[in-house]
Amino acid sequence: MALKKLGGAFSTDIGIDLGTCNTLVYVRGKGIVISEPSVVAVERGTKKVVAVGAEAKRMLWKTPGDIIAIRPLRDGVIADLETTEKMIRYFISKILPRRWFVKPRMVIGVPTCITEVERRAVEESAYKAGAREVKVIEESLAAAIGANIPIFEPAGHMVCDVGGGTTEISVISLGGMVVTNAIRLGGDEFDEAIIKHVRNVHNLIVGEQTAENLKMTIGNAAADKQIEKMEIKGTDAITGLPRRLEIDSVEVREALQEPISAVIEEIKRTLGQTPPELAADIVERGIVMTGGGSLLKGLPKLIAKETGVPVILAEEPLLCVSKGAGKYFEHTRNAGDQSKTIYNNIHSSPQ
Repeated sequence: MALKKLGGAFSTDIGIDLGTCNTLVYVRGKGIVISEPSVVAVERGTKKVVAVGAEAKRMLWKTPGDIIAIRPLRDGVIADLETTEKMIRYFISKILPRRWFVKPRMVIGVPTCITEVERRAVEESAYKAGAREVKVIEESLAAAIGANIPIFEPAGHMVCDVGGGTTEISVISLGGMVVTNAIRLGGDEFDEAIIKHVRNVHNLIVGEQTAENLKMTIGNAAADKQIEKMEIKGTDAITGLPRRLEIDSVEVREALQEPISAVIEEIKRTLGQTPPELAADIVERGIVMTGGGSLLKGLPKLIAKETGVPVILAEEPLLCVSKGAGKYFEHTRNAGDQSKTIYNNIHSSPQ
């Protein structure tokens, strides 16, 4: 019995999606145990942590002078190494008991554009937080595993992971990355485009949370018959007084046109760099979309139209990286088993 328990402890795997907007933690056998914003509130000067995650996000732009709310990851890179380390350690301490009989294995999904120094810092943070083995892998590889893409097949699979700060497009075959491109553009830039548009067109200054809410509620990448409207509140850029404004989905789509076009161009560029045999597989099977940014209404439909390649939206796209990271060790051990894949249930691209 003791040996069985020991074996179970040895197999505890933790997957972490260290995202610009949100950090998700997946524990094998339990599923997603943490899904919180990547925000840390610290005391000015002492850098003592006051709050982490959802509580800290509520403080963003609303803190008194002695407290700063920080987003330690920006555009897919670690902007504040010390605070990132504190955030990782905090999230892991929430799920690990104080007396852990056998330390767990951790896999952390990171953007391909982070530096070797940042990669080592992430690794070190995980060891300090209580890991016995740490593997840092590319987000798109983790997303592919989490989306049930049969990555070990001798065939081309394309995954487009639209995160908060970066968009990664990768072609995977035989368990490795054949082509990978990353641009520092994601959900954050979608929000920035809305803020800029509202300021330029309506002389209204709105915050990131208002822009994000607008994007999620009435945002649309492709033309829609139904025009939705929403009221927002902000500060008049001329008078400096609070003001309300009604905005419609057509205007939001216009605001999002530039960042969405950049994502589509990067997908086309990656397809152009893909070896012909693998490109033929992708045309037949489709592009798999993951990440929170792929949930923007009409985005899969627009990408399919612009590229001529079918597009599949992964199940629970926001969770793919953390799920894939948590299943990484098991997945590599069972590399030959590709019985259940994302392509089994696909008959046509989404509308």
